[in-house]
Amino acid sequence: MMRTFYLLFALFLASLNLRPAITSVAPLLDTIQSTLGMSGLAVSLLTTLPVLCMGIFAPLATRIRDWLGLERAIFSALLLITAATALRGLYSSVTILILTAFIAGIGIGLAGPMLSGYIKKHFPSKPGVVSVYSVSMTVGAAIASGLSIPIYTRSNHSLTITLACWAVLGVLALVFWVALLQRKNNEEQQQQEEHSRLPLKNKRALLLTLFFGLMACMFYSITAWIAPIAQSLGYNKTSAAMILTVFTIMQIPVSMTLPAIVSRFGNRKLFLVLCSLCELVGVLMLLFHLPIMVAVVFLGIGAGGLFPLALMLPIVETKTAKEAGAWAAMSQCGGYLIGAMGPLVIGLIHDSSGSFTLAFVTMIAVILIMISVQLLISNGEEPKKAVRTV
Repeated sequence: MMRTFYLLFALFLASLNLRPAITSVAPLLDTIQSTLGMSGLAVSLLTTLPVLCMGIFAPLATRIRDWLGLERAIFSALLLITAATALRGLYSSVTILILTAFIAGIGIGLAGPMLSGYIKKHFPSKPGVVSVYSVSMTVGAAIASGLSIPIYTRSNHSLTITLACWAVLGVLALVFWVALLQRKNNEEQQQQEEHSRLPLKNKRALLLTLFFGLMACMFYSITAWIAPIAQSLGYNKTSAAMILTVFTIMQIPVSMTLPAIVSRFGNRKLFLVLCSLCELVGVLMLLFHLPIMVAVVFLGIGAGGLFPLALMLPIVETKTAKEAGAWAAMSQCGGYLIGAMGPLVIGLIHDSSGSFTLAFVTMIAVILIMISVQLLISNGEEPKKAVRTV
């Protein structure tokens, strides 16, 4: 029982570190730009570059896992994230911020797929544990985003302290993960001659990658543009920020409960489509200028369900931890690269049309394509018996 708790808490701490390096910067972009004299393109790299790195470097996770072993590889990825975050405390400069965004993005890109393998290895019959993974990521993102401005104010407007203080979470995670490095799993010793390969020719793995990309495209588009959308509808900056907060908070209970429900009762197709329909309802409400707070609740429920299910699918579709890691690496590689383009496309559509109407129509098209992909994924056989959950 204590070992299970320790493994879960280690997963929680690792996942908690996968977003603060990005989300702690977002509320301070205007301040960073004016303080350091950065161009709009340069300052946008602070949030875009890590997401691109998460996609580009995800495939390397399989090679590093083969070389170091799963726990050591995750520890190394956490070390990269923590070092990059701490480096921001030396001094504020354009070079340091862009370099640390790049390093943190590599660490996050490596850690993501390996944590899927970690769940498959230590909780093979409990894929609902992915809720710990997804919820802790959401909590880490929300805390870093929500506290950045107060910390900046209380630290006498110090960018270095505000951006580097999140390294504390990394240090805490590394301390707990040291104990997991002491022994090498027998299964890893038996499989160390085997090499992980990305399932590039597997049709279901390709469908999972496409689904992850469409899901991420919607998630990052909504996250980036919901506040400007609110302002275009007449809300002030404070209200727009609150609407973004509601979108984030709504994801937490859904991410916490849905994987366990799906794990226990099966029928993944039903829940995947229901979550997509929630996003569809939310976007339609925005299109027809219906109450935005209700729309954001639907969007939060949809996003909060789709993300953990996208993380769960490589785990339930595979038989070993290495295979799960390889499937997750491929889905996250393609998925984050597609997802990173979402906010850019929405921005281009808005700039060219002068309103968000065509952007909403584009989002609706993306959701309909995503539902079609989900139905194709679900054409395969699902387990006849529900697996146990935590």
